[in-house]
Amino acid sequence: MKVNPAIKSERDRLSLLKGLLSNKIDIIATDHAPHLAEEKNNNYFKAPSGTPLVQHSLPAMLELVKQEKLTIEKMVEKMCHGPAICYNIERRGFLRPGYFADMVLINPEKEMLVDKGNILYKCGWSVFEGTTFSSSVEKTFVNGHLVYDRGTIDESQKGLRLTFDRN
Repeated sequence: MKVNPAIKSERDRLSLLKGLLSNKIDIIATDHAPHLAEEKNNNYFKAPSGTPLVQHSLPAMLELVKQEKLTIEKMVEKMCHGPAICYNIERRGFLRPGYFADMVLINPEKEMLVDKGNILYKCGWSVFEGTTFSSSVEKTFVNGHLVYDRGTIDESQKGLRLTFDRN
């Protein structure tokens, strides 16, 4: 799978984790590259880089927490606080009065098998197909509105444009 940074070996994975834990890596994020399977199945030089991850990045990180390779606090710092701080995003990344209520409710005891029937990416595939995560996302709130509830998406609620503190 062609992604950046390239993750081809156990050494690569361990180096990324070491960089994360030593704070050389500021944030955990996904660009959500929803390329069609036909595009990705090209030869290496013609295939676009990236993979759809926005739906599965949190369950994947929770696996590292369960394996005690990462603390839940460090995960929240890198996935929530870090991006807001790094990019000076106003009123995001923390649960505080006056901030937008962007939250995810997980069930740490409910396993989730990734298969074609529960992939929400418009491209219709995931690098995690066939993977069973030990936890599942139950609900997602954006700006305080419930937008995802156990497989049902409320498309009437839209996200808001981010604003940045440029001072």
